[in-house]
Amino acid sequence: MDAALLACFAVVQVLYSVGLFVTVWFFFQRTEYVPDGIQPTDQLPDIILFYPVLHELEDTMRTTFTSIAATDYPRDRLRVISIPNHDDEQTLASLDRLMREFDFLEVMPVPATTDETWHTVWASWDVNDKAYWWHTGKRAGSTALPPKKTRQLIWAMYQLERDNADALLSYIDADSLVPTDYFQTAATGMRHFDVIQNTNITGNLLDHQASSMFALDHICWDATIYPHMTAGGKHPYYVLGKGLFYRFRDLVRVGGFHPWLTIEDPEVGMRLWTNGYRLGVVRSPLVEEVPATFGQGVTQRKRWVAGFFQSLASPLTLMGMPARKRFRARLNFVPTLSLLLNPIGWAIGAWAIYAAVTSPEPVVTGPLLWLGVLNMVTAAALITYALVRAWQASRPVIPRKRDRLWYLVRVNPLFMLLYWLWWTVPLAIGFWMFLRDGGLVWERTQKVDANHELGRGRATRSLGTAPGSAVAADRLAQAGRNAETGGPERSVETVSGPAK
Repeated sequence: MDAALLACFAVVQVLYSVGLFVTVWFFFQRTEYVPDGIQPTDQLPDIILFYPVLHELEDTMRTTFTSIAATDYPRDRLRVISIPNHDDEQTLASLDRLMREFDFLEVMPVPATTDETWHTVWASWDVNDKAYWWHTGKRAGSTALPPKKTRQLIWAMYQLERDNADALLSYIDADSLVPTDYFQTAATGMRHFDVIQNTNITGNLLDHQASSMFALDHICWDATIYPHMTAGGKHPYYVLGKGLFYRFRDLVRVGGFHPWLTIEDPEVGMRLWTNGYRLGVVRSPLVEEVPATFGQGVTQRKRWVAGFFQSLASPLTLMGMPARKRFRARLNFVPTLSLLLNPIGWAIGAWAIYAAVTSPEPVVTGPLLWLGVLNMVTAAALITYALVRAWQASRPVIPRKRDRLWYLVRVNPLFMLLYWLWWTVPLAIGFWMFLRDGGLVWERTQKVDANHELGRGRATRSLGTAPGSAVAADRLAQAGRNAETGGPERSVETVSGPAK
């Protein structure tokens, strides 16, 4: 029995130490941020913001557009284009009404892949071997792309790329609240980097216990570890799926988005890195909404897990990444996988230390005991730092100190360990989806306009401090007037060719 316990302890603690080491290793990687402040420039780039949506609440979209209205970027340099599916009648009707409120909004319904406008995509992929999924594998040459966000982005990008090669392309989710400097920092950042990524934070982190824990994921990873993936251009990065900018010509050169993965975020970032494109991170956070229940969290996170497993398998070789870099790329997922061991490793380590102190003949002694102690100390340091970051990173959305203290109570170390044990469920389901080649159809996460008050409040508060705030105020006021009067009549039209 003692031998079995010793073997169990040794296996768990060695694996636990590997996960902790990789997590700590990330903190030693160099970070590259977009320079603070708005830099003057003679020529601001054209920017196109895509807004892929599916069966969204009208109020959720309105909150997002309100945050866009508060940004300060020349409107003759900016296009905001929603790209719903052509048969999503509910969302199309909502967008038709929203176009009357927000005069910057355009709508390009995405047709079925049998439509002739898709020939632009097939023709580009035919001559681009970096679109490797089109040339090799069991789906080579298949035009029956699954109906999800990636397909919407692919179609829209290739309709516009011919006349916008030098323009910047961005996209956000239905519930995203962009910072007021969102477009300006991208224009600045693209003077130094090839891909710009805003950090993400959650706005509804105090609504429910589940949303508090889900928000902690974004704080610990998106806002804390992720910036270290810039690593001076030496590490295979991925992107966060929203709040980022590319150049149209760069995306076209590398083949656009891979349509046969559950999520596009990991693969497209690593493919850009493989082809020499560098990442810069923006400190200003984009605010999003997280699920209100743990069940909805499983739906969301199992897709993330499946997408990472898919991206870190054969795609790394097919995109041309050498073996040493493939190993490094797979380190990106180790901190998430280590969540399986955090509660177990902590519990077994505590048991071993307690036994060593109280038992005359403890099972664990010598180097293994010291490894357990080291793991406990390292884990305690990381948990403490997570709480520090929770205090710091939550300030933009909960500025009052007592609210942030309450948030720290909700994500206390015990709840962290229980939450990390919960992560076993999406990790297991996501791995099963990976084995079965699942997750191709968009299984959306329900958005409920949870950031309504925050979005309207942040937009209003920003008007007095953001550069060009008077202009932004006029735009926001006009949006409100349009909402009351119905605004000018506009209709949603299907684009049958490249939009001009």
